[in-house]
Amino acid sequence: MEIPNNIKQVLLSENIQVNEELPESIWIKLAELPSKPGVYLHKDKNGKIIYVGKAKNLKNRIRSYFQQGRIVDAKTKAMISHIYSFDYIIVDTEDEAFILEDNLIKQNKPKYNILLRDDKTFPYIKITNDEFPKIFSTRKKYKDGGKYFGPYTDVRSMNMMIRLIRTIFNIRTCNLKLTEESIAKKKFRVCLDYHIHKCEGPCVGYITKVYYNDNIKKAIQILNGKTKDLELILQKQMLTLSEEMKFEEAGIIKEKLLKLQEFTSRQKIVSNDLKDRDIFGLARVDDLVCTVIFMVREGKIIGRKHFIIKNHLNSENNEIIGITLEKWYLSSDFLPKEIYLTEEPIDLEYITDWLQKKFKQSVSIIIPQLGDKRKLVEMANSNAELILRDHIASLENRDKVVPQMVQALQRDLRMQKPPLRIECFDNSHIQGTDLVSSMVCFENGKPKKSDYRKFKNETVGKNDDFATMAEVVRRRYSRVLAEKTPMPDLIVIDGGKGQLSAAVEVLEELEILSKVTVIGLAKRLEEVYFPGQSDSILLPKASSGLRILQQIRDEAHRFAITFHRQLREKRTIQTQLTEIPGIGEKKATKLIKHFGSVKKIRESSPEAIADILNQKDAESIHTYFLGK
Repeated sequence: MEIPNNIKQVLLSENIQVNEELPESIWIKLAELPSKPGVYLHKDKNGKIIYVGKAKNLKNRIRSYFQQGRIVDAKTKAMISHIYSFDYIIVDTEDEAFILEDNLIKQNKPKYNILLRDDKTFPYIKITNDEFPKIFSTRKKYKDGGKYFGPYTDVRSMNMMIRLIRTIFNIRTCNLKLTEESIAKKKFRVCLDYHIHKCEGPCVGYITKVYYNDNIKKAIQILNGKTKDLELILQKQMLTLSEEMKFEEAGIIKEKLLKLQEFTSRQKIVSNDLKDRDIFGLARVDDLVCTVIFMVREGKIIGRKHFIIKNHLNSENNEIIGITLEKWYLSSDFLPKEIYLTEEPIDLEYITDWLQKKFKQSVSIIIPQLGDKRKLVEMANSNAELILRDHIASLENRDKVVPQMVQALQRDLRMQKPPLRIECFDNSHIQGTDLVSSMVCFENGKPKKSDYRKFKNETVGKNDDFATMAEVVRRRYSRVLAEKTPMPDLIVIDGGKGQLSAAVEVLEELEILSKVTVIGLAKRLEEVYFPGQSDSILLPKASSGLRILQQIRDEAHRFAITFHRQLREKRTIQTQLTEIPGIGEKKATKLIKHFGSVKKIRESSPEAIADILNQKDAESIHTYFLGK
């Protein structure tokens, strides 16, 4: 390897020595790195991304990995030994760098990045992005413009909060698509909620959009833990109504005030200074780590969030705290005045600068050592330890308990150990076109959808079920062996002896047939075939072992059919609608989503199509189908 002298001089000035095993291109890129903010991606010999990071100065950060004599922790040392190349992306702002890094980590799941996972799916409170928003609980977050608060570990307390907000502000619970235009056209009538004083009738214009949304803003105050100002407003309204001799209305306000005060009295007070702060805690047991965040608003704890981190025995606490800090505020809409941490994170100055620019306010990041502030951090640490020990206990119990249906399947198939992990394959096609296959996975008798896989046929050019099954089994388990991911206890091939023989031949080539049990499941009589046996066996119809086989076979079939339908719809869009001048895939997809099929689009009037696209496109579509 011959590197130009000018590049050598640049590298030597930074104490970077050339490693003969690395390609010349990496050293040239190191010499030409820009001093700009961005995100970098380290890759191994196979081009796989093993680490994603961000930097205020790409040149300084990336070169630091190749400097001789630099003191690093065990995890970083192991990562550096596998770096064979790198890429980088320049961004304009810190906020872009944080968001891009988070997206790339989610997409690629690099080996040496810390991946934060929720231990459970706790519910959120959602405020919809409508002209007259609704408020309700949900366990899923969507990028639909709505506001999400939580997650809430105490579901009972969350439901009390929703009831309180609906009681105080009479927020609607209906699913009507309310707009000022639809209300003006008098499309709706008041429902029972209006007559029992649970709604103020926005659907018929009894209250204005401004008034309704002002109540939503006050509801957000409660969700953010800001209740003092709201209490003062209600007290003022109550006194004003009393002075005006409107005692009935004053009584209603008083009832709302008492309910608000009752709710806030249930929240744990941890400080008397009424400040907003987030408190971060951390606990470790072996290679598991738990980080926890307590949200304190006006001195009261209003919520808690935690993350479980696996397989990070060699990661330092300051790195984990830093990653948790970034993850939390990437998805948060609120930044408190103070943040308490167990210890100073890596890149503290960079993180602080990013937070202040993102939220357009100052923030104090404090690492308390003594007194009441330290006690708050220790409280967070203690909770993190309790959560982690509960998590470990639940894992141990889950591993010990084998579901009855899995035990029944072990007995029926005469397996030496229970089939805790089952993988099932199925093929799908229509008259030999769009050959696809699916692989679904069940663990402990339940679907594990994160491990489902779908395959487009790459080598078989015709309707050949046997060759197709051989291809997908080879692709699946070649990858399992290469990535060292879990091998199943039982492989189910949806089909008879032919499909089973094709799969068995591949498994023998890969030298894994002796490590797993493989069966074929014929559709007609639920016959089970074993490799090397000419006769099938019939499992007892009342056996729960047969039921789990039927479930996994049906799930594999559903998954394959769904994938096949998606490809067919995409091909239909591309071969018909995208032939029309001015209609691309995005517009075609929009039309299909609205009308449901190409046939209905063909039968629709230009005016109906113009409501979805525009008049010019509508005329093009109408003219195209007239000529067909």
